[in-house]
Amino acid sequence: MNSQLDRKNIVLVVDDNPNNLSVLSDYLEQVGFEVWVAGDGESALQKVEYGCPDIILLDIMMPLLDGFETCSLLKANSVTKDIPIIFMSSLSETVDKVKGLSLGAVDYITKPFQYEEVLVRLRLHLEMSLLNKTMEEKNLLLGHLTYQLENRVEERTSELKSALHELQAAYLELLAKEEQLRYDAFHDSLTGLANRACFIKELNNVIELATLNSDYLYAVLFIDIDRFKVVNDSLGHLVGDELLKNAAKRLQDCGSQTNIVARLGGDEFIMLLADITENNEAIETADRILENLRMPFNIDKYEISIAASIGITFSTMGYNCATDVIRDADIAMYQAKIKGKNRYEVLTTAIKIKAETRLQMENDLRKAIELQEFCLYYQPIVSLSTGHLLGFEALVRWRCASGELVPPVKFIPLAEEIGAINSLGWWVFQEACHQLCFWQQQFPHALTLTVNVNVSPIQLKQINLAERIQEIIKSSGISISCLKLEITESCFLEASTCEAKMLKQLKNQGIKLCIDDFGTGYSSLSRLHEFPIDTLKIDRSFVSRISTGKSQQVIETILTLAQGFGMDVVAEGIETLEELETLRSLGCEQGQGYLFSKPLDSQVATQLLLNNAKMLPVRLLPFLSA
Repeated sequence: MNSQLDRKNIVLVVDDNPNNLSVLSDYLEQVGFEVWVAGDGESALQKVEYGCPDIILLDIMMPLLDGFETCSLLKANSVTKDIPIIFMSSLSETVDKVKGLSLGAVDYITKPFQYEEVLVRLRLHLEMSLLNKTMEEKNLLLGHLTYQLENRVEERTSELKSALHELQAAYLELLAKEEQLRYDAFHDSLTGLANRACFIKELNNVIELATLNSDYLYAVLFIDIDRFKVVNDSLGHLVGDELLKNAAKRLQDCGSQTNIVARLGGDEFIMLLADITENNEAIETADRILENLRMPFNIDKYEISIAASIGITFSTMGYNCATDVIRDADIAMYQAKIKGKNRYEVLTTAIKIKAETRLQMENDLRKAIELQEFCLYYQPIVSLSTGHLLGFEALVRWRCASGELVPPVKFIPLAEEIGAINSLGWWVFQEACHQLCFWQQQFPHALTLTVNVNVSPIQLKQINLAERIQEIIKSSGISISCLKLEITESCFLEASTCEAKMLKQLKNQGIKLCIDDFGTGYSSLSRLHEFPIDTLKIDRSFVSRISTGKSQQVIETILTLAQGFGMDVVAEGIETLEELETLRSLGCEQGQGYLFSKPLDSQVATQLLLNNAKMLPVRLLPFLSA
């Protein structure tokens, strides 16, 4: 125990004699104490303001403030009053010792002192001080515990009187909450209908009955409110919620008491018709639902008209799991939406296979984009007067793991629908620009070549479209004038203010713009002056029917219009000599189509540039001199 105290205790030595201070502090430090020193009483008082020592060795005979006065001040301070003080002095009179002890000192050492005596007295009084503190703490604790115990006994007596009542009240409250939780777990908070979990539970019970009894029939109707988002966005969520509650009530009214109507979430509802006698019962119920939902809803000050798309599936499809039934009813509902909404559609094996195929293709497409399983084909764009190659249209192809090439018409719409078109589009931009850069570096005559890249309407909505294209052009090293962006005429017609602004921004950067499939949108002529278009591409449907008077007139109109606006014209889908001859006679200067070349992979296109041949086949050369 002593060794522990020696290592930790702090001794403050106060003496006006520097030699005494030095000798005594050196000794105490050697035996393991931490030593503080002060040369007079005032310094000692200043020391204890910053920290309290465990014991003080205090000289009596000091100038200004002697040891007795210093001791009185220390004992008068609530912070330092309990620190043991041992006087050191050459005074040996009894009256001096009595005075020191009466002031609160615990001991008195006469100078000259013996180090062993000092050490023994220090350790003794430190131990006594520790014991006193321990006893005081335990006495305080004992008193506090006694007080607490008395109060606790009194409190517990009062608590026990009300404990039974509180427990009974808590038990009743717990039962009520448990019942509410059970209800909430299986009901929709907005409409009060059953929720998905409840519906799945009931549907699984019905599936089990159908499994045990082959004559047991049931049907499930998946109901989606058409145009609900329009109502919600235009009139607000509060009106939208009221509309859903009213729609839920009408759905309940359309079924029998044995039917279960549930809300799956958002504007989607589902109905279970259990133990029906024939499938026609579900058809009749769907008709009632459609008729009831068509009637206007009067909510607040609004009269709101809605409709619904309904998908129906029957137990005859052979289900073992509720989630499969819901999935198939959803598939049928989606078909109803595709066919115009405000109708029902019954699931068939063909519809199911088509949906499963589409889902598989969607998964494959996501993986293909991640693995970059795509390649570009390049269809030449040719001068109809000279046969010279002017550029290429870059056409993306999906090279499946099987090696099959999937044309864009099969996967581009899907990529747009699942939100993957932007990632795919950036890959096409980079690949096309870097390929053109390679050709221009390899073939001097290719410096004027252009590459046309098709842009989806969704891509035009990207805020950073112009900046990203600039970055790609800069990194590839091609001239910005060599890039043309092709947008379909339908996109051009539906362009909003935001998209029109983006087109003008692209044009201002020097990027050329081209309208694809021009002539198929009847109102595009009226908007043509609004956009900075460089090229019009005549749709292949007009070129293939160019021998008819009407198509030829349309082409003549387009050529005249383009000339008036200072635009180039490219005829698409040229496949016969007759088409070529007529187009040249009408003044069309550029074209593309299988007559010249089908889309080529990069290697074949590179070989084409290497040969630097005119794109018109030998049998077409007579046209050049015409």
